[in-house]
Amino acid sequence: MNKWRWAALAAILACHAPFIQGAEMAAIPVVVAEQDGQFRLLRGGEPYEIRGAGLEYADLAVFVSHGGNSIRTWRTDNPGLPGQQLLDEAWKLGITVTLCIEIGRERHGFDYDDAEAVAEQFEYARGEVLKYKDHPALLAWMIGNEPNLSFKNPRVFDAINDISLMIHELDGNHPTTTALAGFNKELAELAETRMPDLDFISIQMYGDIVNLPRYIRKTGFDQPFLVTEWGAIGHWEVGKTSWGAPIEQNSTEKAANYLKSYQVAIASNPDQVLGSYVFFWDQKQERTPTWYGMFLADGSATETIDVMHYIWTGDWPKNRSPQIIETRLDSKTSAKNVIVDANGRYQAKVVARDPEGDTLRYRWEIMVESAATQEGGDREEIPMTLQGLIERSESDKTEVRAPAEPGAYRLYVYVYDGQGHAGHANIPFLVR
Repeated sequence: MNKWRWAALAAILACHAPFIQGAEMAAIPVVVAEQDGQFRLLRGGEPYEIRGAGLEYADLAVFVSHGGNSIRTWRTDNPGLPGQQLLDEAWKLGITVTLCIEIGRERHGFDYDDAEAVAEQFEYARGEVLKYKDHPALLAWMIGNEPNLSFKNPRVFDAINDISLMIHELDGNHPTTTALAGFNKELAELAETRMPDLDFISIQMYGDIVNLPRYIRKTGFDQPFLVTEWGAIGHWEVGKTSWGAPIEQNSTEKAANYLKSYQVAIASNPDQVLGSYVFFWDQKQERTPTWYGMFLADGSATETIDVMHYIWTGDWPKNRSPQIIETRLDSKTSAKNVIVDANGRYQAKVVARDPEGDTLRYRWEIMVESAATQEGGDREEIPMTLQGLIERSESDKTEVRAPAEPGAYRLYVYVYDGQGHAGHANIPFLVR
């Protein structure tokens, strides 16, 4: 009997054991199995391909309606949403959760040479494992998110391995991983030498993810992995204006990039990729309020949701989001260094279409350009919205009065179809 079948048999037997003992709720065993160089995640003895998203407060039922089957977190307990509540809700909906145990980040001041702090963190992790290890919705443990981001002390990886060893001692039903920012030869070697107890690694990449297959081949990495963050092209990866403002894709361009990224980097490697978690099934402020979120702040779904529905189900949704064709300010696109005079008046327009011909509604606004320098998704302040500068906010064409104060700003336009969907675009501009 090959290794895959042995693993499946062991998982099935382990799965039934807790129920035989009379437990009301019990863990469903999850293992990584390999056959002839092909890796599979087995849950309860059955192949389980992750169709996932990273989310924190979004409606899980909406996620399921689009074909998703698993979510990942960035901590075990979100403020206002305890891990138990999240797992219970997931279980009711028939989906799974990869729980992230938050660990100290060197870039935030955590010192991995401080034995007492590392020991305290280890005990915290033990407590979280004991709380949630037997929940049937639990799929895997993620030990830290992007611990390699701006790291200098490799002992962070020793700490991860120690936590993984502890998890395997306490919980024989769930695999362990850590989510690495990017992938290269150095990271592959660190995983092999300092984190050998992990069942697999997880990789997080954005625009550069289309090069991941090449990186895998170049390093000779032949182990299983998850892709636990991917989606928009990162704000650090795009072109910038002459004054340094990153140029964001509109919602239609983003949707095309999501589909390309999935096809090139994830679907192309079924032997090693165990599945993926797209980012971000919600809304967040990170350089702009639209850069990474697949929903707007008002809850409207964007075209990236349509793409994930297609990827997960094989069909496009019956009603799709508005598509952005072009946006201009003073006859210039976002890539043309739009520089205007203080208090000057300028024309702006957006060209959009709706696949079903739904009547479109428009909304324009101007925000101060974000001055954030945070990295790794750290919390950012929402830039100020300026009032009284848009003449016709609900039209596809409008007149914009430039702010009186010189500086960097951004013009946003949102296009709604009345069916819960929206498109968006923005143009950075400089007032002189």
